[in-house]
Amino acid sequence: MSESVFAGLCRKVGSSIQVNIRREVVEFKQLYMRLTGEGNVMYSGSRREGFRMAGSDVDFMVWPNGFQVIWNLDQAQNPNTKGKIILCDCSESPPGFTLLELILTNHEKTLPSIVRMNDKFYVSSSKYRREHCGPNATEHGPCEHFFIEHREFDYAYCLQCDFWPPSASLWIDRCHSWPDAQLVHDIVRNGCHIVAIGHKLGNHADNEWRISFSQAEQKIVYSMNHSQFLTYGLLKIFLKEIINNDSDNHDKLLCSYHMKTAVFWAIQQNTISRWCPQNILECFWVCFKFLLKWVYEGVCPNFFIPENNMFLVNIHGQAQKILFCRLYGLYKKGLACLFLCPPSGAIS
Repeated sequence: MSESVFAGLCRKVGSSIQVNIRREVVEFKQLYMRLTGEGNVMYSGSRREGFRMAGSDVDFMVWPNGFQVIWNLDQAQNPNTKGKIILCDCSESPPGFTLLELILTNHEKTLPSIVRMNDKFYVSSSKYRREHCGPNATEHGPCEHFFIEHREFDYAYCLQCDFWPPSASLWIDRCHSWPDAQLVHDIVRNGCHIVAIGHKLGNHADNEWRISFSQAEQKIVYSMNHSQFLTYGLLKIFLKEIINNDSDNHDKLLCSYHMKTAVFWAIQQNTISRWCPQNILECFWVCFKFLLKWVYEGVCPNFFIPENNMFLVNIHGQAQKILFCRLYGLYKKGLACLFLCPPSGAIS
């Protein structure tokens, strides 16, 4: 049974060779965009990871030159630091979010996205988004969302930070066996991004920025073996075709990022002895139980900053009860719940 599901997933999601080719093509496109003067652009999302699911957006992260984002003033002494200095201030923000204080040198306070608070100047995430959003686009979270020839695109405008955030330092110590030490070193050395969206429940929601680990996640997904990657793909299909299939748009509380987070935690906590084709259904079931537990508790811990509860805003109260009942109903069916998938999303 598991091996037939594995074969079905290879047909629907892609073989390991197909996935690697897709990733190489995306890497080449990204390099070409940079070499042809389109600036600092990074593919993100499922296409960067190697998926080609129908209906997926094409996601990009875009950031300007001339800004250096730091976590403490000592980092500003780095000889490679050039341009406007932005100091992250997490003291009044929820875990995983930060304010960006502009360290003034000339007349940067005249920038349109700057706000003044407590005699300091900060880069406002909401103003930054509006500043970059085009006339034919709409705001979609931190992204500029638009259509080109019936295809959907999301551009997330952000800032690059060359330094690893202190709030994620414990993640490094947590990586005893996975990801391996060399990959962890590479991830930390490349820093992170700061995305222009605040926490809805934060004290400064319009001005806060979210710490993004998109670059790190891409490297981790690339390090997965194919059984782990296909488990992630199966969870994405399960979410789209079964969990969210009968839901209105506003009821779709779970997203593919939660699926990826479940796979990350399942691998790192060594909850499965062997990630292989013969165990693909067991791998799926363990990850599904992670999701069920998180919804029951109302807490989905971010993989890099566990104190960042990614359910805090949307999954609580009555919405949480309804979602849990739906997931528990699927759980009681056992693996037979996968047969609820419509023919278009069938995997066997």
